[in-house]
Order: sequence, then structure tokens, then C-alpha cells
Amino acid sequence: MTRLTVLVLVLALAGCGGFRDSRLNPFNWFGRSQPAEKVALPDAPADPRALVAEVLTMTVEPIPTGAIVRATGRTPTQGWWDAELVAQPVTEDGVLVLDFRIFPPVDPTDVNTPRSREVTAAISLSNIKLEEVRQIIVQGAANARAAGR
Repeated sequence: MTRLTVLVLVLALAGCGGFRDSRLNPFNWFGRSQPAEKVALPDAPADPRALVAEVLTMTVEPIPTGAIVRATGRTPTQGWWDAELVAQPVTEDGVLVLDFRIFPPVDPTDVNTPRSREVTAAISLSNIKLEEVRQIIVQGAANARAAGR
């Protein structure tokens, strides 16, 4: 190889390092989740399900068509079912609030171990929906977790 070819390849490779930290890289869109304040939304639609007692973890995983938001919560007893992350309208500040909703058990159930009471729910968000979103908050009854750009 000529020196010119090697020089061009080295410069091209060095230029790729800037992309890693740029906002154009989908893997940089949302960082790790942090504890956050709950958000009161004025016109939230009625949902018969309760909020999960506690949000333990929340991740935003990029996919080619957008992102998957996954959250794990803990219920007070066993037997809770039909967990879902319910999206609220995006605020003017670019905050997307996801309520972690779940139905309580039909019959009385045991408390058992904390690990056995964990429930996971996920939602897929398109790139179009994420265009105006700067922060995603997943909230339960006692707490919330947030990830932002």
C-alpha cells in the first residue's frame, strides 16, 4: 500500500470515533435510568388497573425502528396480572410518561419473596414518536424512574 492510502484509511478510521459520542448514534439516545419524581398528568385517561407498587428497573433499548422501553416492578403480593406500560401524551418539554399499570389478583394471595413478586412489561416506541421525546419516565404508585437523552 502506498503511504497516501494508509494515511487516508487512518484519517477515516479516526473520524469514526466522533460518531460514537454524537447524538446521531442511536445507542446514545437514552442513558441509564435514574430515580425520578412522579409526574401528575391532568388529563390521564381512566384505567381500571392500579399502578405497580414500585418500579425497580427501567431500560431504553434502541432498535432500527425506534426503541423498546422495558421496566420491572414489584407488586405487594403474588398473582398480579396484565401488566402494561401505558403511554401518556408527550408534554411540551418533551417528557413521555409511561404508567406501569397492572390488575390485582382475583383471589387473596400470599406475599412470598420479593423476587417472586417482580413483573416486567415493555412497550415499543417508533422513531416518529421518539422525535420529540427528550426524557422517558416510567412511574408506579410509590416511585418513578427516568432516562433522558
